[in-house]
Amino acid sequence: MKLLRVSQALAGLLVLAPLTAHAGQRAPLTIAVYGDAPYGTSPTDTSQLAATPAFIDAVNADPDVSLVVHVGDIHAGKQYCTEAYDQAVAALWTRFQDPLIYTPGDNEWADCHKKAEGGGVYNAATGAIDYLRDASGELLDYAGGDPIANLDLIRTTFFPRAGVALGGGRKFVASQAWFHDWFHPEDADFVENVIWEQDRVVFVTINLPGGSNNDQDPWYGAPAESAAQADERAARTAADLRWLDAAFATARFTRAKGVVIVAQADMWDPEKGAAHQAGYEPVVAKVAAGATAFGGPVLMLNGDSHVYLSDNPLAAADPLNYMHPGYDVPNFHRIVVHGSTTPLEYLKLVVDPRADAPSGADAFGPFRWTRVTE
Repeated sequence: MKLLRVSQALAGLLVLAPLTAHAGQRAPLTIAVYGDAPYGTSPTDTSQLAATPAFIDAVNADPDVSLVVHVGDIHAGKQYCTEAYDQAVAALWTRFQDPLIYTPGDNEWADCHKKAEGGGVYNAATGAIDYLRDASGELLDYAGGDPIANLDLIRTTFFPRAGVALGGGRKFVASQAWFHDWFHPEDADFVENVIWEQDRVVFVTINLPGGSNNDQDPWYGAPAESAAQADERAARTAADLRWLDAAFATARFTRAKGVVIVAQADMWDPEKGAAHQAGYEPVVAKVAAGATAFGGPVLMLNGDSHVYLSDNPLAAADPLNYMHPGYDVPNFHRIVVHGSTTPLEYLKLVVDPRADAPSGADAFGPFRWTRVTE
């Protein structure tokens, strides 16, 4: 009953435009999706950051695009987590003429504790953290790389107003900060998790970091994870699962033509290995169950593993199904958005509620897509 109340409230918000309206929006809806950018090969490599204004100008020049989505990772795992860098990216994103939806990646918060990102190293002799510092003795990372502090920084920098998209125009979305389960007021912390509806498709973002086993690698290389780390992961995962429930319930309630899930983690990355995949199993199970109950096309967009891929790892016959076995969901498809390398590129995703394409390499239900390199 409580999920029904949340989904009914969301449906009322989403269907009663103009909350999802965008001036000059064209039909069908076209979205520029990118992620794992700007990247650098070292803390001092700013080449992709410098190339981003031209990339943004190219997206702005695309007459079809009316929305931009970033799937996470605003810097590489070899670059430091600093307030100045986050602010620099946020300032660049103001150049987008269209609204921008962003979901955080691991490199900008969950992995900030790592030595390669300027965090620190656990000292077995002292039982304390030896934080990395510059020549003047100042911490290299914001808050010494503490993931919780860096997630708070991401929230204040990129989500200063709950339910308001970044970039240009004026786009409102439903934030979990507002529309959380009343029995779980702690979910209000997740301002970054949003839902919106356009062209009869329900879109949902969840904060699901890649790379670190859904953030299960002990912070700073300690022998075991801290209580703070375990509590953070448990609270975020639970909020993500409830938010996915709300999105699928909303899609069923509004008889949507499709659902799009945006998350950073590649939950089927074979390079991570079985141990690193285990932390994603609750989310995989929720996506599979939600897609099965919904019955219509469900498209997932993620970054994390950097190399473009179009597949259905929830299909029993898919080569990656072994990563999370036991599922066979034919109405699911996912795209790994290419990133981290130059030239920068975006996925041009077209949403046409009148279309019903069979699942293929570049089309599925109301969705079709192409890669655009700038």
